[in-house]
Formats: sequence, structure tokens, C-alpha cells
Amino acid sequence: MKILKFFIAAALLLSLTITCFAGCDGLSSGESEEKQESAEKASFTVPEGFDISKQHEISFWAKNDTNLTQVEIYKKAVADFEALYPNVKVKLKLYTDYGRIYQDVITNIATKTTPDVCITYPDHIATYLTGNDIVVPLDDLMADEKYGLGGSELKFDSPSKDEIVEKFLLEGKIDSVQYALPFMRSTEACYVNKTYVEKLGFTLPETLTWEFMWEVAEAATAKDENGNYKVNGQKTLIPVIYKSTDNMMIQMLRQKGAGYSNEDGEVLLFNDMTESLLLDIAKHAESGEFSTFKISSYPANFLNAGQCIFAIDSTAGATWMGADAPLVDIPEESMVDFETVVMTIPQFDPENPVMISQGPSLCVFNKDDPQRVMASWLFTQFLLTNDVQIAYSQTEGYAPVTDKAQKSAEYTDYLSREGEDNQLYYDIKLKATKLLIENTDKTFVTPVFNGSASLRNAAGQLIEEVTKAVRRNKKVDNAFIEDLYVRMQSLYHLENIGEDAGEIKQEFGALPTESVALIVTLGAVWVGIGCYVIIDWAKKRKKQKNS
Repeated sequence: MKILKFFIAAALLLSLTITCFAGCDGLSSGESEEKQESAEKASFTVPEGFDISKQHEISFWAKNDTNLTQVEIYKKAVADFEALYPNVKVKLKLYTDYGRIYQDVITNIATKTTPDVCITYPDHIATYLTGNDIVVPLDDLMADEKYGLGGSELKFDSPSKDEIVEKFLLEGKIDSVQYALPFMRSTEACYVNKTYVEKLGFTLPETLTWEFMWEVAEAATAKDENGNYKVNGQKTLIPVIYKSTDNMMIQMLRQKGAGYSNEDGEVLLFNDMTESLLLDIAKHAESGEFSTFKISSYPANFLNAGQCIFAIDSTAGATWMGADAPLVDIPEESMVDFETVVMTIPQFDPENPVMISQGPSLCVFNKDDPQRVMASWLFTQFLLTNDVQIAYSQTEGYAPVTDKAQKSAEYTDYLSREGEDNQLYYDIKLKATKLLIENTDKTFVTPVFNGSASLRNAAGQLIEEVTKAVRRNKKVDNAFIEDLYVRMQSLYHLENIGEDAGEIKQEFGALPTESVALIVTLGAVWVGIGCYVIIDWAKKRKKQKNS
């Protein structure tokens, strides 16, 4: 009985301890939740000043679109910043793929060798945040009077918070904390071969719709007696090619008002509307009207060779699009002359168009030395100055993220010179940029949480899988889609991010590690009590039998 009393006492003591922890750590009251949230936000304390006598070397991981002009802009930004702050050395590391940056950051978190400043995406940052104090919250830094946005002690003309496009700035918030600043912004556009559309007997509408695009695509599949497509006289034609199928699915769902995910991190992607969209996409893929970048290749290559009519890609890829494109990946003899029109992505409701906002953001990684973090913060701000913003946006169909740059005399003059040449003022590039600037209020972003990057991949993979299936003569029906849902949930580990997880999160909040440990220990104690009672009962029963 002494052992039993010990177990019971231990269980009661642990229960009381857990109650105390719950009260302190935000599991039972709104006030405690606020304290916990404040503690999480205060993971970096802004120093009183920046010590210019102390030497720092910071690393900057950036991505360029295989564009040497962009590389030179990065190098100039580094050199100009180092001239202003001789005590800071910026080490530039270039990547050609955001995915590689993401993977390298994840790998380096374990060894505490993350970069100091990184160009990345909010979806990726949400994953970085699973490590304690990995990414610096920027709210206090931004608001600092001396070294914040537009600060009095800065040696350069930094934009104020009000001079950053508000919609772009909000994209860097995760759980109400500013973890990223926008660097460049783009959206998706449909680059249309207007010559072929009109040859097929159609007139482009003011706003492109899915229905119109598929109607033209179907007409374009007609062939002559020699097996050539009538519209281009070639053996090859894919009327519609989509570069980013994750964006395709996300935007389709948004246009339909259907679920994808919510702010609580619930996965809503696998719904009836998604199934309906996939079955329709499969139909167009089966008829040869539709393909994807992953299956066929870059939309621009087919468009410029007269083998595609609707090439859907980022506005940042505009310099590759059109008969006079300054950047091409195909032989000159394969190029076809045609008129290119830049349109918004296809819509289900042309009266209320919506499109995704995308583009690289900047985040700062935490280090043991707050002065080193300050050096990184200053460099991050420097990348938002007009000189950097305007120069980089001119390399592709990007838009600067600040009103300060967009409304400057230099940038206004740049936009006004559309078509003066096929390099700096390439008309398709400038039209794509204007498309984003004029439609910023119609753009949206998806909720960011740990797992949102995987969910995005799954959204695109759904389209890739049904397209590949029909090309392999597989039957794509409701049963196929249901099985596909299961496979994608497993492949991208989405099973535990769903509705049940969201309900648990809402009801109990995020349990601190200490509380989880106590709960596990308490469970073990109760199991011990149960075992003791069973063993004691068995012994007594054995004695009764023997007697």
C-alpha cells in the first residue's frame, strides 16, 4: 500500500504542476496567451545603436534568373553598401533556384550556419520558424527611430514603412509578426499568340476567360490531311501550356470561392471543387489542348516557335516571351513571327478578376551577436532603396515593392518608353509589369504556416498527375481522383495538418515543451498505478485460491 500511496501522491503533484504551467504558459486564459505571444515576438532585442567600429562579415544568399544583369546589380548593391559601412563585409552567394536556397537553409539550421540575409518565400520562412529564434522578427527593427525604415541615423535613403506597398508588406506577416520584407513582386500573365487566335476566327475579349481559352484550344487541334496542325502548319502544337501548376490550382480555387487552406493551417485542398477542376483539366489534356512545364518544357519555347497559343507564366519571365524576345532558348531559325498580347490569367468571373501575388522576400537570420544582426538589417533595408529596386525591376517583368520607387521620376520615365527597343524597353516586359501594377488590388496570397510549402507542392502535383495519367491512357475518373488525394496527402505529409489538427489547435493552443513532458510523465504515473493495482489484485486472488 505504501507504493500505491506514493504513485497517487506523485500523480496529484504532477497534476497540480501541470495546472500551474498551463496558467503560466497560455493554455487556459487569453491574458496568458498574449504573454506567450509577446515572448515569442521578443526573440530579438534591438540594440541602442550600431557600432561602426566593430567589423562584421555577413552572408547574403540570393537568386538570379540566369540573368547576368541581375548578378551585376547584386554586386553593385554590395559594393555601394560596403562603401557606406566600411566595417561590414557582405559575402554574396548566388543560386539559380529558390528550392535550392530553401534546402540549404534547412540543412544549415542544424549546424547553426544559416546565412545572415536570404532571398526566399514566406512559405519557406514558416518552415524555418520551427527552429527557435532562427528568423528575426522585424517589427521592432522596422519601428526603430534611428535604424528602422526611414531611420534618422541611416547613411542611405531608406523607404519609410508607409512607402512600401501595403499589400506587399502584409505578405511577410506570419502569425501577425513581420518576418519578411518584400524584395520584388510579380504575378502570372497569359502571353497570347494573337495572330493564331484571329486565324482561328476568334477575337480576344477584354478579359480572358477559361471558357474562351479552352474553346480556342479545341479549335486549334484540327489537323490537315498530312497530319499537320492547320493553324501553324507544324507537327507540334500544344495550345495551352502552364508553367506553375501549383499557382494554376490555387488561383482556380480562389476564383471559384473554394477551399485551399485557412489561417489556422487547415488543409482544405482535397474537396469536391478540386475534383471537378481536375476532371476538366484531364479532359483538355487528353485532347491534346493542355500540358505543363514539367511535362513538356518552358511555355516560352513553344510560344516563340509557333507551337503554343496561350503560354501562362510569371510576369517575371516576360523577357523570354514573344517573337522579338531579348532572351530565347531556341535556335533563331525556329522562331516564328506573330503578335503577342499580354493578358491577365484566365478567369471564371471576368467581372471580378483575381490573381496571385508572388515574388521573392527578404528575411534576416538570428545570430549570437546583436550587432551582426543590425548589420544584416541595414543591408536588407538597403536593398529597398530606389537604385536597387528600379535597376532590378528593369531586368524582368517585376514591379518595385515601394511606392517610393514606383512613383519616382526615373521609373515613370522607364515605363513610358515601352517598345523603344527590344532590350531595356522591350514592350512585352513593360506591359507585363504594368499589368501587375494596375491590378495590385486584385491580387491575393495564400495563408502561410508550417506545411504551407508542402501544400503548395501538392496542389500543383494534382494537376501534373492527372495530365500524365491521360497521356499514358489511364482512366481519370472519381475513383482515380480519390486515390490521388490519398497518395498526395501521404507524399507531402499532409495528414496531420488537416481539420482535426486545426480544431485541436483552436481548443488547446500550442502546448509548451515543458507541459508536454509533464503530461507524458503523468500518463506514465497513471499507467504505473494501473499496473500496481492489477498486480496486487492478481496476488490477492492467487492467495485466495491457495488458501
